[in-house]
Amino acid sequence: MWKIREYRESDLLEVLAIWETASKLAHPFLSQSFMAKELNDITNIYLPIALTWIAEEKKEVIGFISLIDCEIGGIFVKPNFHKLGVGKSLMAQAKNKCQCLTVKVFKDNYIGLNFYLKCGFKKIAENIHQETGHQILELQYFE
Repeated sequence: MWKIREYRESDLLEVLAIWETASKLAHPFLSQSFMAKELNDITNIYLPIALTWIAEEKKEVIGFISLIDCEIGGIFVKPNFHKLGVGKSLMAQAKNKCQCLTVKVFKDNYIGLNFYLKCGFKKIAENIHQETGHQILELQYFE
């Protein structure tokens, strides 16, 4: 069984590997150049300022969630751990921290969108993502 703990810098390579694997599955419509930029931004911009929790099983990082001021920057779980409750456990950690959460998700990211809807998020806005031209939804959860 996994446990949830705070992110440590030593988790970086495992977190990036999970992000890359899960992103390819959830975002096949995004260009490689955009994904490379995102990987760089996660490493150098977002992780240093985010509050991040890790799901860990037997000392292996199997998922993570990052918050920046109660906005979910990302939640990613190793694909072989999907549908086992890891994502819900990470989301529960975020909900304990913030009574109101927001997230932006690509409309074509069916995996992520369905997950957020199952977690009680509601659509509050729809826009075009300027860098990619894809539709992006803003969702909100509050107790």
